[in-house]
Amino acid sequence: MTLTVLFAAGDAAFAEYRAPLTQAFAQHDLKIDLVTKAAPEAVDYIIYSPASTLRDFTPYTRCKAVLNLWAGVEKIVGNPTLTQPLARMVDPALTRGMVEYVCGHVLRYHLGMDVHINAAPGAWVQDEPPLAPERVVGILGLGELGRACASALAALGFAVEGWSSRPKSVQDVTCHHGEDGFKTLLHRADILVTLLPHTPQTENILNAAAFAQMRTGARIINPGRGALIEDEALLAALDTGQIAQATLDVFRVEPLPAEHPFWAHPNVTITPHIAATTRAKSASQVIAENIARVEAGAELLHKVDPARGY
Repeated sequence: MTLTVLFAAGDAAFAEYRAPLTQAFAQHDLKIDLVTKAAPEAVDYIIYSPASTLRDFTPYTRCKAVLNLWAGVEKIVGNPTLTQPLARMVDPALTRGMVEYVCGHVLRYHLGMDVHINAAPGAWVQDEPPLAPERVVGILGLGELGRACASALAALGFAVEGWSSRPKSVQDVTCHHGEDGFKTLLHRADILVTLLPHTPQTENILNAAAFAQMRTGARIINPGRGALIEDEALLAALDTGQIAQATLDVFRVEPLPAEHPFWAHPNVTITPHIAATTRAKSASQVIAENIARVEAGAELLHKVDPARGY
């Protein structure tokens, strides 16, 4: 039987994904009619991203699942018309990209590389950094990406501690949970990496009160979600030195407006949402595998819990 798969992620993405999706479907022995337009009642699966103009899922009565191309689902999970199962993207290449980004910037802060990069000509600075086991790296969020980053940093020898809303266990990582655990991690982290999903509970989780509980001179790396950080509170903490430096890859508004104070702050490093991107070849394999699983009667991988928002 041929399945109709609606690609609702924008024309530019379709041009990028058409060939790798076709190849992935063939590798999983799936007969697929991959289209950008179809009668809603004929659609078996929807491949979706927020770039889509699709907003009303009500007519898609035959659709068995909506497969998100992005790791984040905050743009769709609250849609009241979405009654179909939703899967977030967990792409091995995206995970690897995030691990490389996080480890790179943690090492940059750990080794004090900015001192040397920005040193005046002739400056001979011989500050001796601590070794990795003496540096506490905190990971906010122990989902797929958080666990991968925590494990990679632990393998480098860092004293890694993580936090999640519910109890988690990660080898070689000290795990905290709940409100008390959140406070403990803030108190202990020299470098804090934020990899939480954006939900009503996590919005502005790093605010003035949170920054005040952190070690003076701590560093922050945010490749997670822009709304996790209260911008004005971070700027104030940077100005006082409570937070020494911040590397930010995600923002409430993207591209970050040219007039935003982050651009001009000497202790803020901005990267343009490049920490981890979905790669068409590997993401296509994830999508094909999920469709094959559902067709075989198995559970959808990476299924989103609408009540939790991720």
